[in-house]
Amino acid sequence: MTTYESDIKTISSSEEVVFGILSDLNNLEKLNNTPSLTDKIKDLTFDVDSCTFSVDGFGKVGFRILERNPFNLIKMVSENAPVRVSIEFVICGIAENQSTLKLVLLAELPAMIKMMVGNKLQDGVNAIAELLAKTLNQ
Repeated sequence: MTTYESDIKTISSSEEVVFGILSDLNNLEKLNNTPSLTDKIKDLTFDVDSCTFSVDGFGKVGFRILERNPFNLIKMVSENAPVRVSIEFVICGIAENQSTLKLVLLAELPAMIKMMVGNKLQDGVNAIAELLAKTLNQ
């Protein structure tokens, strides 16, 4: 299992608020209007526990929430992906109305694929963390 971790992002909300937003994937629907995301990802759909999207040249992929550890961790697993992938949202309160968010992507990648897409996955994890932080800080 290969691990990719985002930079730690600071959010101007408590960990309870951040957890509440991220634990219901319907709240992420506003990402549909983000140009930097919609250039790469199409057909975003959400419900409380899952999201699906299409990536050019890769096909349709989905993620489903597997675990919610109140106020600290949300763990998602891939569906319809050629390799097993999980994503963790790690949330930590640092002040009354301030918290941190880190994304951790774990993927079972064959060595050749890892060499080809490893840097892109790391960049992608950081870009998603940045996008979520920007969205949560609005």
